[in-house]
Amino acid sequence: MLNNNAQFTYQATRISTATKEQLLLITYDIGIKACHTAENALLGKTNGGTPDYDLANREVIRAQEVIRELMVTLNREKGGDVADKLMQLYEYMYQLLVDANIKKEPDNIRTVCGMLEELKQTWEEALIKLLREYQAAHPEDKDLQNAMAEVEGRKPEAQAAQPKVPAGYPAAGVKGQAAVKNAKAGTFTLAG
Repeated sequence: MLNNNAQFTYQATRISTATKEQLLLITYDIGIKACHTAENALLGKTNGGTPDYDLANREVIRAQEVIRELMVTLNREKGGDVADKLMQLYEYMYQLLVDANIKKEPDNIRTVCGMLEELKQTWEEALIKLLREYQAAHPEDKDLQNAMAEVEGRKPEAQAAQPKVPAGYPAAGVKGQAAVKNAKAGTFTLAG
C-alpha cells in the first residue's frame, strides 16, 4: 500500500509540474502502456495463459480515453492541415480500439500502439530540435545546457553552483554541505 501511495504521489507531482509539451508525452506514454497491457491481457500473458477480457477491456477503454484527450486538446485553428490530418489519424486509431474491444483483436491494439509510439517519437524529436535552437540562441543558459546533455546522454559540462551560506550562520560548514547534498539528492531533512 505504501508503495502505491508513493507511486501515486510521484505521478501526481510529475503531472502537476509538467509543461504542456511534457504533458503531451506523458499522455502518449499512458496510451502506449494501456495498449501493451490490453494486448498482453488478450494474449493471456497476464493471467497464466488464459485471456483476461476484463483487464483488456479496461485498458482498451483507457487507451480510448487517451485518444479522446488528444483529440480534444488538438488546436485545429492554429494547426491547419497538419491538425486536420492528425485528427483523422486519431479518429482512425479510436475506431481500431473500438473494433479491438468488440472483437477481442490484439492486432488492432498493436497497430494503435505502434502509431502512438511513432507519434511520441516525432514529438520528442521536434521538442529536442526546438531546445537546440533555443540553446544556440542562449549559450549562457547553463541549466539548459545541462538538461540537453542529460537528454542526449552526455555528461553535463557545467555543474550547478553550490549555494553560498554566509559566514556566521548555523548551517555553514558540515551541516550546510549536508543540506546542499540532500537537496541535490531530492531529500529534505530538518537537522537540529
